[in-house]
Amino acid sequence: MAATAKTEKQTEKQVKEANVTADDLAKEFREHSVAEFFKKNKQMLGLSGKTKALTTIVHEYVSNSLDACENANILPDIDVQIKELGDEYYEVTVADNGPGLTRDTVGKAFGQLLAGTKFHRLMQMRGQQGIGASGATMLSQMTTGKEVKVITGNSQEVFSCDVSIDTKYNQPKVTNITPVTKKVRGTIIKAFFKEMKYVNNEQGPLEYLRRTAIANPHSKITFTDPAGQTIVFERTHKKIPEKPEEVQPHPKGVTVDELLNMSKSTSARRTNSFLKTELDRMGDTAIKEIENKVSFDLNKDPKQLTWQEIEEIIKAFKSINFIAPRTDTLRPIGEEQIDKSLRSIVEPEFLSVVTRKPQVFSGGYPFQVEAAVAYGGKAGRRVGEEMRMEIMRFANRAPLLFDTGGCGITEAVKGVDWKRYGIKDAETAPVTVFVNLISVHIPYTGAGKQAISNDEEVVEEIRLALMDAGRKTARYIIGKERERLKQEKKRIYMKYAVEVAIAVGELLEKPPKPIEHKLLDTVAKRLKLDEAQEAKMEAQSDEDLEKELARLNKQEKEAKTGKKAKKNEDDEGGEE
Repeated sequence: MAATAKTEKQTEKQVKEANVTADDLAKEFREHSVAEFFKKNKQMLGLSGKTKALTTIVHEYVSNSLDACENANILPDIDVQIKELGDEYYEVTVADNGPGLTRDTVGKAFGQLLAGTKFHRLMQMRGQQGIGASGATMLSQMTTGKEVKVITGNSQEVFSCDVSIDTKYNQPKVTNITPVTKKVRGTIIKAFFKEMKYVNNEQGPLEYLRRTAIANPHSKITFTDPAGQTIVFERTHKKIPEKPEEVQPHPKGVTVDELLNMSKSTSARRTNSFLKTELDRMGDTAIKEIENKVSFDLNKDPKQLTWQEIEEIIKAFKSINFIAPRTDTLRPIGEEQIDKSLRSIVEPEFLSVVTRKPQVFSGGYPFQVEAAVAYGGKAGRRVGEEMRMEIMRFANRAPLLFDTGGCGITEAVKGVDWKRYGIKDAETAPVTVFVNLISVHIPYTGAGKQAISNDEEVVEEIRLALMDAGRKTARYIIGKERERLKQEKKRIYMKYAVEVAIAVGELLEKPPKPIEHKLLDTVAKRLKLDEAQEAKMEAQSDEDLEKELARLNKQEKEAKTGKKAKKNEDDEGGEE
């Protein structure tokens, strides 16, 4: 007690000496808007780094254009231009043929963070946070002091305007609204950025657009780089993807805070009605079970629910065996479309594409994995004179170019034992791995949307998809190696058949030609037996494939050893 009293006196003395009161501290407090926060933490939007920022800007604008076109049932035609205006100073223009924006929505689309049509909805879409395009507007202001210029419209009205953000209040500022007489359908946005750097590598805008074209075969993308070179990624599929459906939260995936917020905005007058109308898989049976587990009447007005009562509901949810969330709302790219895209752009020697059945993670979010393994040809990525495995990561068709090491997709790729599938050294193999994660809620690691979190259920499902694709690849590699060894055997047999026929003919005092024909006939029968064995490959398991690969590798080594021994014998004979 004495020690406590002494400490209190010392604290009082220090406060008096500092001469600072609570009122003084209160004067230092002030509210910060979301825009102000991200202005000081732009790395959270993926807008840090000269190269990364420029690619991210293109990504945000193109993603918005693709979503807008698809929502309006329009095959996307997107034109991207990057002009170099000075040292690390660029003009970025993105034009689409979408439905356009209205005077009421253009400011929110490009000048207000956490605004838009995506953030509050459980729906499969490329953008979710409502940050990206407005984040680019903010960066334009920060680096050049300029607004972004927008021309947008449809058959009813076309207008141009300048858009900026009032970062203090996170409000859009739309100025210089001018009617445009020229016929325009869609949106054209032009923005200016300094402290940027255009590079033509695997993290640059061109690579982003290349991968976007692969995952969106229904789109046509034209890109003009700072050097004036134009590259066109043609449309390989002329069907617009089905519109994604919005889904309600599943009871197993909703939190106390989320359900409380939902209860305050519902139009339902009773809690039981609120739960049935606002949540997925909530029927009369489940409502009765909840009634038996909570301490209050479910006829209560949901707007009057307390935190403790919501906690009771969530606890009840955990003990109820709900039907799994709907998975028919997911919209995969499709194996045929992925196949066409990768063959058109990557041009592999062999391609294996797999679509897994929909699953559920975190108790309430449906997801699905599409994966492909492209082998040989132009697959892989070249680093100097060497080849490297290329990992193409996508989330709802949007390419993920950065934060590779911290991504769950990368973890899944590394979790596959590629040697089991005939890829001896994955690091240096001519292989492109494609993974597209589809979900109504992508578990990004941050607002920059550049990596997927290491969710155990998601990572394991990606790994299984890659193993499925790996089996098909292994069969091709084994078949190719068998064919090579067969041709090598045939060549050797053919080479020595003539010599053996002559030698046998001399011993038997018979002409060598009939003997040679019989030897070649025996060789042909033996090779046919080998082909029959190959036909059994389709039913082989991973373990069988691994054994077969080991056998072929051993056979190849023995053949090399035999050649070496033969060469040594020939050399020794020559010396004699």
